[in-house]
Amino acid sequence: MRFVDEIKIQATAGKGGDGAASFRREMYVPQGGPNGGDGGKGGDVVFVGDDGFNTLSHLRFRHFLKAKNGVPGGKNKMHGANGDDCIIQVPVGTLIYDNETDELIGDITAHGQKIIACKGGRGGRGNTHFATATNRTPHLAERGRRGEDKTIRLELKLLADVGLLGFPSVGKSTFISTVSNAKPKIADYPFTTLVPNLGVVTVNDYFSFVIADVPGLIVGASQGKGLGLDFLKHLERTRILVHLIEVTYQLEGAETDRDPIGDFEKLNQELAFFSEELANKQQIVVLNKCDEPYVESEIDRLREEFTQRGCEFHAISCQSHEGIEGLLHSIARHLQRARLAEKEQVEQNQADER
Repeated sequence: MRFVDEIKIQATAGKGGDGAASFRREMYVPQGGPNGGDGGKGGDVVFVGDDGFNTLSHLRFRHFLKAKNGVPGGKNKMHGANGDDCIIQVPVGTLIYDNETDELIGDITAHGQKIIACKGGRGGRGNTHFATATNRTPHLAERGRRGEDKTIRLELKLLADVGLLGFPSVGKSTFISTVSNAKPKIADYPFTTLVPNLGVVTVNDYFSFVIADVPGLIVGASQGKGLGLDFLKHLERTRILVHLIEVTYQLEGAETDRDPIGDFEKLNQELAFFSEELANKQQIVVLNKCDEPYVESEIDRLREEFTQRGCEFHAISCQSHEGIEGLLHSIARHLQRARLAEKEQVEQNQADER
């Protein structure tokens, strides 16, 4: 299935039904007066969060969304039926924008959450509402209002607790397949991962979190080089970044100017260019492939280097699972503190509103 994380679509809400202009006509009821009913409201265009979707690909060929019109009012004060809403399921994490004004209409952050993108038109009033002492037989009834018409832009930003960050081929896909239920493509060449992958990690059978593996970043990703520009946004909602590094290239004698410290600095610079908020997220530095002899000899040096920079450092091996459990427990502790702080903040905000 093709991964689609941005789409534009024309959305039109339903028109309200016209009010009716009619009069009561019954035997033995002289001067029955007006009895025209109101028109029904037009349907809304509604987006609903659905955990069953993780991409917008099901909307790729839907260029128009149209809700039903309201039914006109009838005689005997009969109210017209409201038009049916146009309900569209989207993945949790979808942002809904008015493409013309770039205004954020809503943010789908939970399963079942509903956001009205285009409101249906109000139904017209029947002539019953226009009777007065001086005009007892009004022939006037309102037309229904037109519904809103917008070009909607949908942007998907994956909701994950942890984001994997690193150069191509540092082992991100192998790591996420080792610790979670995700099954990404794994191969020994760069840019194996072409779309984000999500996996659920369970620690001690009671604490779980979602981890996101995005395509490998390179220098210039924030300016559109490689695949990074399209997928950096998926890291914006994460609470923690796990920055994978490796020392395979330079210690195997390959002709390259890459080194783990340089990789770390360059990618953090790209994060800062893209978003200051993203650059300020907490990072855990993880040295991969530590079971290899030429990597093992570098662990102490790199641990000291990153500790001096104020970064938590772990050395792991996805092959032997060395260091994996300790890393996951550390991530779980950070996330528990972050979730508790967020809960306290929400409760404080609710108390302030009261």
